[in-house]
Amino acid sequence: MTLSDTMRDSLNDQVKWELWSGYYYLSMATYFYEKNLPGFAKYWTVHAAEEQEHAMKIFKHIVERGGRVTLQTIEQPQTDWNSPLHVAEEVVEHERKVTGMINNLVTMAKSENDYATEVFLQWFIDEQVEEEEGAEKVYNQVKLAGDSGTALLMLDIEFAKKAAAKEED
Repeated sequence: MTLSDTMRDSLNDQVKWELWSGYYYLSMATYFYEKNLPGFAKYWTVHAAEEQEHAMKIFKHIVERGGRVTLQTIEQPQTDWNSPLHVAEEVVEHERKVTGMINNLVTMAKSENDYATEVFLQWFIDEQVEEEEGAEKVYNQVKLAGDSGTALLMLDIEFAKKAAAKEED
């Protein structure tokens, strides 16, 4: 069974958004490097690479189902934030948006009786549960640190460790 044109086009859109998410997280990494918080920067750099992997999973699914991948323009992401807390707030908002996109794809797959895509998207549903939980945790930790430079530096060390652990996975 090949992909419908509508499903193929929607999956191509998702490839774009996954790649854009990677750009977005790289932009956040740049912000943290400029703020001399290399642990946060490394964490977002690793997260950006994960978004690229997500895009490639969808890319591969389109190809395996006989569809044509059409790469789209990726707009420049935001490049500056007011504070680390502002970054964390935006991450939560962004991950919720991505969850909505994945849910829409699942709804479409169900309505088209495209069981292969529906099953394929289950991984993304599980991933988004993890992504939203992680984003909320980051937000709560940064919020708790507040304006304390010492607390942010301690978190920076923890985020460097988290990034290193993710790279080993």
